[in-house]
Formats: sequence, structure tokens, C-alpha cells
Amino acid sequence: MDLVKNFGSLVFSDEVMKNHLPSETYKSLKKSIEFFLPLEPEIASVVACAMKDWAIKNGATHYTHWFQPMTGRSAGKHDCFIDLKNGNVTIKFSGSGLIKGEPDASSFPNGGLRNTFEARGYTVWDCTSPAFIKDKTLYIPTAFCSYNGEALDAKTPLLKSMEVISTQALKILKYFGDEKTTSVIPNVGAEQEYFLIDRAKYEKRLDLKICGRTLFGANPVKGQEMDDHYCSRIKIKVSDFMKELDERLWAFGVCSKTKHNEAAPAQHEMAPCFESCNVAADHNQLIMETMRVLAKEKGLACLLHEKPFFNVNGSGKHNNWSLSKNNGTNLLEVGKTKEENIQFLIFLCAIIRGVSLHAGLLRMTAAHAGNDRRLGGNEAPPSIISIFLGEHIFSILESIEKGGEITGDELHEIFVTKAKTLPNFLKDNSDRNRTSPFAFTGNKFEFRMLGSSSSISFSTTVINLIVAESLECFAEIFEEEKDLEKAATKIISETMREHKKIIFNGNNYSKTWEDEAKKRGLCNIKDTVTAAQELMKKENVFMFEHFNVFSKGECEARYKIALYSYCETIAIEAHTMLEMVGKEILPAINNHTKNVCDLFLKIEKTCGLQNKSLKNEVEFLNSSIEKINEYKEKLKESLKESENFKEIKEKAEFSRDVILKNMENLREIVDSLEQIIPKDLLKIPSITEILHKV
Repeated sequence: MDLVKNFGSLVFSDEVMKNHLPSETYKSLKKSIEFFLPLEPEIASVVACAMKDWAIKNGATHYTHWFQPMTGRSAGKHDCFIDLKNGNVTIKFSGSGLIKGEPDASSFPNGGLRNTFEARGYTVWDCTSPAFIKDKTLYIPTAFCSYNGEALDAKTPLLKSMEVISTQALKILKYFGDEKTTSVIPNVGAEQEYFLIDRAKYEKRLDLKICGRTLFGANPVKGQEMDDHYCSRIKIKVSDFMKELDERLWAFGVCSKTKHNEAAPAQHEMAPCFESCNVAADHNQLIMETMRVLAKEKGLACLLHEKPFFNVNGSGKHNNWSLSKNNGTNLLEVGKTKEENIQFLIFLCAIIRGVSLHAGLLRMTAAHAGNDRRLGGNEAPPSIISIFLGEHIFSILESIEKGGEITGDELHEIFVTKAKTLPNFLKDNSDRNRTSPFAFTGNKFEFRMLGSSSSISFSTTVINLIVAESLECFAEIFEEEKDLEKAATKIISETMREHKKIIFNGNNYSKTWEDEAKKRGLCNIKDTVTAAQELMKKENVFMFEHFNVFSKGECEARYKIALYSYCETIAIEAHTMLEMVGKEILPAINNHTKNVCDLFLKIEKTCGLQNKSLKNEVEFLNSSIEKINEYKEKLKESLKESENFKEIKEKAEFSRDVILKNMENLREIVDSLEQIIPKDLLKIPSITEILHKV
């Protein structure tokens, strides 16, 4: 395969636009993209015609406005290019068709922004993210808004936040004499973890099919205890999947860069190259969709749930975030001169201050029922929000806080190897702390809290805004204090005095850290219900409104959607548990109990002996059946009771405190029986079978 020729072959890319659009049209479109300017209406018609011709030439028969509603996934309705005019078949795709679509705005989660009878919504072309062809359909990335203009998606606020941080960053750069930079772009490289399991095993587990995770299942006989799966040899079937995944993603313009085995058996990871966060968000949705479809074609199932298997490593999505000028210069790259170092430290302080002031909001962006099960395990950071900088960078900031000067060379170290044949090289200015939720890794920050099934859009939106808010504050200080170095020293010193409590370079898994974090007053939110409240805090609503990203009503809508999704997820899981217990698990246990009873009676009748072990087993099984029925009824009752709550917050709290507890009790007793029920009776594949089948 010609890698270069295949890459982006299904994308209406910059090169394709340049070749298919008139020069003036191309320049106008590029100007809109680069400077966040409104698109001139007449341009759309020319682009639509070129896009249609290119798509049809490449086999497309339909087009769709592809958008990201507040479901965490993508959506779109498909229209054919064929049209009828006076009884004759024509090919039609107009500028208005490119710019605007009209999906039903009341059928997606909206948190009360739309009533059922208020159905009109609009999808609006996002020209900053390239269109592409998939399944003979031209996919046009769009934003999704209600008839009244409220954002009903993840993309609209993301685009707004990009404009905001660019505006505020440009203010700072001008104080450093930079008049050439025209925009500042937040970039993201989202690592994607996932499980690949045998499709036949998957199809036999109702919980995996409906909920994406196992609701029952004893610990596997071998999990990740030997640490022998991580980055080890990739199995042939998995390697074949990864190879084709790369090829498909490359054709879509997704730069799938890295692939390897993760910590748990059957767990893997892919990582793309960095790109503009808007395009990265679209691409991550495309990555997850492609993984699911391709896995099914290969006789596999791709699990993107954060915790598919109890007591086995969960899956995350590390949101690697950086900030760059439009010429590609990374603003989080350590400088080589004194002025470059000052600039680097200012942007670093903006991140420190932003995370410190809005830690709860950042935590909220990673909160949902699936991720609640993952956070705090050895594969994920704890629920405490902190920043890792590394001792070297931290000591520099502390020195400035105490009156030290900023120099041009103190951020650089040389790594000296021990063996003479190994070369020396420039050492990274920080270690990698895999236990930290928000870690500086040299030229980017890695937000490790995000769950594997999540969209990266909301967390990126929040990171953009909390940094922009700090940059706006810093700009005022630069304006008051005309001396660049004095202003920078003041900013760094104040940031450290007020916010260095958020910096922790140690082991986030240590038992003492939670106590230390409590003394520091750090955010430690352990569940989604509590985290959702952060969205409605005054300082967060003020920030969203100040930057015109969300109104208070839009904040409230997202708050309600988060709680509604939490309640529905738990309810679906609970109903699935009840069906599995009633139709699969209890019949198997009853049959096994009958077989043990028959054997006990046969020995007694035939040999005149009483087998105490068999008698004890019958008593244990009988007692277990009674407990299962007891917990089953309690779970049923709690589900029924939950329907009586009128307030979503109260229902969510009940789901967390009562329904989840009943589910855990039911699971515990069922899991204890799994290892003694014969396979021919309990036909549900075990976690051991699932993890070690592929």
C-alpha cells in the first residue's frame, strides 16, 4: 500500500479543495477557517457543487449532515443526491443543502430546552472540519442547534471555546511583541483504549450486548497479575484487526499512529497524531464507530465501556491537550531564550490557575456511570483533581515565587547514559506520572480522567475556557504593569501563592494522598451525581455566560441530561440483571441443586451412607437461592420506587444509594456460585473464557 497516497483519499481535504475550487473561492474559505470568520453565502454554492462532484466521482450516492448530539455518539440522516424535477431524474446538492439541515430537535437529549411539539432544529456546516466519504455517503461535519439557537450538541460549544482561547492567547502574545500570529489553536491527541473479544462469546452475554459490561462474573483465573500483556506480542487476529483499522482510518484522514496491547488481557490502545481539537473530536467519534463496525466484520466485539470486567483493568481516553500558534509553534514547549521561557511559564500558570479554580467542573466532564466504576483503580487516576508538573518545573516556579529571577537556560537538562555506546540527549523537563489526572508531559497536558466511551468535546471545551479565563486575567496585569518581566514575575508569584496547592508530583494512589488533599482543600468528587452539581455553580455558569458559550439555561439542560443519563444507565443495567437472573442464572442454579440432591439421595439409598459434603452443598445452594430471590425482589422494588421521584436529582441519588447497592448485593451472591455451577448448566461464558479466547 502507498501510505501517502491512501492517507486522506476519502477526505475533501485542503489539497482536494485547492484542486476543485476556483482560486478566489478557496482563499475565501481558508480565510473563514483560519480567522474564525463567517462564511460568505455565495461561497457555499460553489463549494457544494465541487464537493458533490468529488463525492460522486468517489462512489458516494448520499450525503449526511453528521453531528454530535448530547448522547456521547454521533448522528445524521442520509439524503440521496438524486432529485426529481418535472418527472426527470437530476443530481442536486445546493449551497443551502450544504449549509443547513433540519433534523428533529426534540428527539435527542435536550434537558428541557425543547418540548415534544417544538421539533425544529438545525444542523449547520462546520467548514473547519473536512467532509469525508464513508459507506458511499458524503459525511459533512455540522453543529446542531435548536430553532431558538440553543446548542443541542457537543460541537457548538467546542467551536466557541476555540475562538475564545484564541482571542485571549493572542492578547498575551502581543505583549511579547508577536504581531504575526493570527490565531492560536488548541490541539488534542486522544489515546483510545478498548477491549477486543470473541463475537460468539459476546453474543451469549446479554449484559455485554445491552450494557457494554459484564453485570455478573467471578474474577478470571488469570487477569493482569504477571504484567505480561502490556506491549507484548500482538495476537494474529488482533493484529489483523489493527492493520485494517489503520488503513480505514488513514483513508478518512485520521492519523492513527500508535497501537499496542494494554495492561489487561484482550485490552488494547490506539493513539492518533495531534490535530486541531475540533477535528480531533470528530475523528475520535469516527475512530470509535470504525472500531465497532470492523470488529463485527472480523468476528470480534469491540468494548468501549470504562469497566467491562469487574476487578480487571478498565479503559480510559487520555485527552492530550496542547496550544499552538497557527504557524505550528507549541506554546507549551520550553523556550531557548529568557523571553521564550517567560512566555512558556505564563501559559503554564494559566493552566494551573484554571484547573485550580474550576477543578470540580473539570471532574464533571469525566463523570458518568461507567467511569464511576473505573476512577480510583490502578488503571486510572483517583477522583482527586491535581496537576503533575515534575520537580524540575515546580522548583523553578517556586524559586520565582520566592524572589528568584527567570533565566534563559534553567529549563534544560542533558540525560547522560551510563553505557558508552548509548548517546546522550536532551532530557524531558518532567517525568511521566501515570497516577495524575492532569499531568504535564513535556509539551502538553494529559487529562487522564476521561472514560473510553466519552466524547472528548466537553472536556476540551472546559479546558479551553478555564485557560482562556486565566489568560484574560493575566492580560489585565500585563496592561497595568508595562515592564514585561515584572508583570510575568507578579503573575507567576501570585499563581503559586494562591494555586500551588493543586500541584502534586507524588503518587496519587498512595493512602496518604487523600488525607493530604483534604487538608489542601482539593476537589475529591467520587460519583457522577455529585459531580453534576458542579455545572450549576455560580463561578462556572458565570464563565460560560461571560464567554458566550452557554447560557444559564443551556448549563441547566446539560446538568439534567447528565443526571438523566446516569439514572437511565443504572435502570437499564438493573433490568438486564433481573432478566439474566430470571431466565439464565436461577434455572441453572436450580438444576444444579436438583442434581446434587439427587446424587445425595442416591448415595444414601444405594449405599446407606450420608455424604456430609453433599448435604452441606445442598444447604448452601438452597440458602443462596433464597438470597438471590430476596435480592432480586429488593432490586425490583427499588426500580419501581425510583419511578415515583419527580426531581431528577433525587432520583439520581436514589439510583446511586439504593439501586446500585441492590445490584451489588445480587452480583456478589451470583458470582460466588459461578465457580461451582457446571458449564453445561450455566451457559453464560465466564470472564476467564472471554478474556483468553481471541
